[in-house]
Amino acid sequence: MFKTGFDNEKYLQMQSSRIKERIEEFGGKLYLEFGGKLFDDFHASRVLPGFQPDSKLQMLLQLKNEAEIVIVISASDIENEKLRGDLGIPYGVDVIRLIKVFTERELFVGSVVLTKYVSTPRVNAFEEKLKKMGIPTYHHYLIDGYPANISKIVSDDGYGKNDYINTTRELVVVTAPGPGSGKMATCLSQLYHENKRGIKAGYAKFETFPIWNLPLNHPVNVAYEAATADLNDVNMIDPWHLEAYGQATVNYNRDVEIFPVLKATFDRIYGECPYKSPTDMGVNMAGNCIFDDEAVCEAAKQEIIRRYYTACCSAVSGRSGKDEIYKLELLMNNTGLSTQDRKCAVKANEVEERTGAPAAAIEITDGTIITGKTSSLLGCASAALLNALKYISNIDDEILLIVPEVIKPIQELKVNHLGNSNPRLHTDEVLIALSVSAATDKNAKKALEGLSKLKNCEMHSSVILSQVDENVLKKLGIRLTCDSKK
Repeated sequence: MFKTGFDNEKYLQMQSSRIKERIEEFGGKLYLEFGGKLFDDFHASRVLPGFQPDSKLQMLLQLKNEAEIVIVISASDIENEKLRGDLGIPYGVDVIRLIKVFTERELFVGSVVLTKYVSTPRVNAFEEKLKKMGIPTYHHYLIDGYPANISKIVSDDGYGKNDYINTTRELVVVTAPGPGSGKMATCLSQLYHENKRGIKAGYAKFETFPIWNLPLNHPVNVAYEAATADLNDVNMIDPWHLEAYGQATVNYNRDVEIFPVLKATFDRIYGECPYKSPTDMGVNMAGNCIFDDEAVCEAAKQEIIRRYYTACCSAVSGRSGKDEIYKLELLMNNTGLSTQDRKCAVKANEVEERTGAPAAAIEITDGTIITGKTSSLLGCASAALLNALKYISNIDDEILLIVPEVIKPIQELKVNHLGNSNPRLHTDEVLIALSVSAATDKNAKKALEGLSKLKNCEMHSSVILSQVDENVLKKLGIRLTCDSKK
């Protein structure tokens, strides 16, 4: 059952105020590293029900006159065409998308930084595309011994070799299409260069997860580890904060490991580091905006299980390895979870066992579970979708929303003319057929109007669905998992 547990309006107010305070603390110039997704933060919206995917963007719009955006992308991610998991698009494509999104909302995109820069045809083509868009590009390089060799890193042979990024506003938001892009290194490099030019600037970090003032084993923080299982991130008690203040706060290994570099950078530039711990660097207020911990915990637990199913399915196609699955299994065990805790998965598998064919189940936001079985006309996902729309729209289960006379010509088109071997209708074809029927059938029209109520529903298929079905269900806001078999 879907329940809201996060106050989004309170979050927008508290977060923008905290960032303004940090700008003032540093005297008017702040490099703010934006961890996670600045736009389309679907992970946060799933584990913090009530958090809107564009919350960070809305918060930033309150500061748009003071802010400019610098987007960071690793040249190796361009070369390897790394995909953004939630959208299924390459990081390079996402950078172009983000530039357009920010610009349309009147946010100033100052530049793009290519980290770990190496000249290759693919990287050069990407840079040329940015130049045609009028976006300045800068190169940052790998530093031998990073992050341990601090004396070299904070020198002309380290940060000094990086391009200096020309910025014009007091708040410089450094963001990226995904983790591991080099956002923090970009910020610290700028502090080094700004000081050489006689400009005092500060650094802070806006990272939603892990949430520093929630317990280490809180499901929301465990869900973050699950989301970064491929990076092998580990949540941990911040040892620097514990030593400085005697207070246990949560951070993650990469920030703890890099803190000596940041401290040394500040020590060398300004004589003293203003932060005593990685937690001190942060400005995240999300933990203060949870009003229903039970609802948030349940949402986070479902996210952990979803991540496990996704990794298992990805392994079938070779997109993930066993180590990622093993880590997710460990996280589930440590949280006391199993696949049996996903109600729609249990139900889908029960129907498959009973019918001997692939099945699907959708958990409606009120907790009701609707199933769909494979037939000669419809795939299991399509059947479950139509049955869910009947329930949501209070339409009797016996009523046909799409008559066979409408379905059969579509099947004939698929098989006889388009070369498909499977005559069953996918979800996109079902929705088109439903739209056609809605022109003359009041029940079909009523069902179509109920589509928006499928948002935040949980769904499971006993087999891996086609990419078409996955994309349609994702666009409807349905949270899909599948068993790892075809």
